Amino acid sequence: MSQGSRHVLVTGASRGIGRGVAEAFAREGDAVTLLADDESVHSVAARIAQVFGTEVAARRCDITDAAALDRAFADIPPIDVLVSNAGVELPTPLDDGSAETHRRFTRIIDVNVTGTWQVMRAALRHLVDGGSVIVTASIWGRTAVPGFSAYVASKHALIGLTRTWARELAPRGIRVNAVCPGWVRTEASMASLDWMAEREGRAVDALLAEIEAGQSLPGLMEPDDIAGLYVYLASAAARGLTGQAIPVDRGEVMA
Repeated sequence: MSQGSRHVLVTGASRGIGRGVAEAFAREGDAVTLLADDESVHSVAARIAQVFGTEVAARRCDITDAAALDRAFADIPPIDVLVSNAGVELPTPLDDGSAETHRRFTRIIDVNVTGTWQVMRAALRHLVDGGSVIVTASIWGRTAVPGFSAYVASKHALIGLTRTWARELAPRGIRVNAVCPGWVRTEASMASLDWMAEREGRAVDALLAEIEAGQSLPGLMEPDDIAGLYVYLASAAARGLTGQAIPVDRGEVMA
């Protein structure tokens, strides 16, 4: 299913799921802009362009900085597909009264919720009518785990934003959906796994085995395993889908 000729902007695209999604759209022949608060975004963009032979641009920007976002979007080409993926995943246990945990809580909400809101506002005038917005939420936005109050709350909030924006942008024919990944092998998720194992006094392998046992299909996913859903949601084949929060989690959460 070749799309081509679209402009796709992906935030948080220098690594993990964001990079996998950017590569998936580049594979389709789309022009892609990568946005991340990471200097490596430039080398990642160059690598994707080299591998897939399509136009790939890079912009470094902290999405919590509204003025920086306005500058990043000032001369952006019209956007056919916006993938709002940037986020922070860190533990914020309730019983940790340290200033660092409070700082983490504030940062996670600032990036995952306020930052996503600011990206949408900055991108809005550039989104083409009939376009698609895809937000990266999480299965933890449909359920919960102990120790990750800020992250879980932020992902619940993103599903709420998705549904609100689907209503708000429907008059322009813009569809807004969320993808809710389960356990994907990324730097952030593996750090969370390590933290959970240490807090519970368990071996990482034992905890991972328990997580996999809770899935219908065993094994951790890689970013490529979920990137196809983003491509599908941006396609004409998904023209009837909006306001949905779709899990891709190997059958962990069935609701």
